[in-house]
Amino acid sequence: MRVGFAGLGRMGRPMARNIAHAGHDLVLWNRSAQAAQDLADALGGTHAETPRALADTVNVVVTMLADDAASVDVHFGPDGLFQGGRAKTCIEMGTMSPDHIHRLAAAAPQGVTVIDAPVSGATQAALDAQLLIMAGCTQDEATQFAPLFDAMGRQTIALGRTGAGAVMKLAVNAMLHGINQTLAEAITLAEACGIAADQAFDVIEASAAGAPMLKYRRPLYLDEAGHDVTFTVALAHKDMRVTADLAAAQNVAMPQSAVTQSVLSQAMQNGFSERDMAAILNYMRKTKP
Repeated sequence: MRVGFAGLGRMGRPMARNIAHAGHDLVLWNRSAQAAQDLADALGGTHAETPRALADTVNVVVTMLADDAASVDVHFGPDGLFQGGRAKTCIEMGTMSPDHIHRLAAAAPQGVTVIDAPVSGATQAALDAQLLIMAGCTQDEATQFAPLFDAMGRQTIALGRTGAGAVMKLAVNAMLHGINQTLAEAITLAEACGIAADQAFDVIEASAAGAPMLKYRRPLYLDEAGHDVTFTVALAHKDMRVTADLAAAQNVAMPQSAVTQSVLSQAMQNGFSERDMAAILNYMRKTKP
């Protein structure tokens, strides 16, 4: 399969690598052209100068972009993907609003299919091709692209319709960011009572509350400064803002998520925007009632 990949950030780079390692013919584009050229050179692939040029040379384009605004630029710009003539499928794997996915699908050129297929899993899961892929398409469509999805993930769940993947991604992330916030509060309470953070973490991880994300994020919680950022507070806040908008549109109450969003907002106002989401533990250590 000749695959285009747009968006080579923390998640996009390892995902693109796994596509190439699975034997697909890969063409890369990134807003920073040097990043695309360097990765293409390392993988023995090629890079395109614009999204339009990318869509002109491949059958399917995968995008891993930060938000709706970035996706609008890449798809609708004068040199955007929708100006290209060859690619017949655009697979959006970033965290987007369902409304944006529907706009993409409605505005796609004739004969072009848009599939939302966001992923669950952090950078290590992306490196290990162990992502969960939530695909807003039929099972037949997911099967058609199984060689591509299998190159990046451990499981693909077809949700039957456009936008459903985006909805489930927001639902999953709302839970993850809520766990992140609750973990920060629990550790802070334990420390205030004289229990060391690593001991408290041992107990939480072994308990019924020990979600998988706590295990793989443990090093960041216990030594944030000693590890690379994997997912920023700013991105977590974006997720919760988009989720809140969706909940309001559907007249759904999400009070816990509102609290999580508020804390993330406060943390950003205090300089935490580009720190890892695990830094909420350090933020809560400084926060007083």
